[in-house]
Amino acid sequence: QVRLVESGGGLVQAGGSLRLSCVASLRTFDHYAMGWFRQAPGKEREFVGFIGDPWSGDHTAYADSVKGRFTISRDNSKNTLFLQMNSLKPEDTAVYYCAADRAGEAGPDSSKYDYWGQGTQVTVSS
Repeated sequence: QVRLVESGGGLVQAGGSLRLSCVASLRTFDHYAMGWFRQAPGKEREFVGFIGDPWSGDHTAYADSVKGRFTISRDNSKNTLFLQMNSLKPEDTAVYYCAADRAGEAGPDSSKYDYWGQGTQVTVSS
């Protein structure tokens, strides 16, 4: 059974930083593109960013709202995905989810991801 487990969420003041991790029990983790999404209370889940698999060049893409502040990386030797979040704002408050895409074609389309984690709460106080 595939599991994605996020960690690293918490409460932080505006302007602060957090680093989220997502450990995936995928036998071929390095063949998956990985994405981060978030969902704030009363809002739809929204795309944060993704990273391609290393065989495709580990390219990344981000939502405009986080570009320049968030960075996605991966450690394929540890089946782990990261989301480094800097200069956090109150509007970044949400539950953050990681997701795995075997085909490498999902990008910002949440419906095309194969597996999801349970989420980790990030709260940014003003």
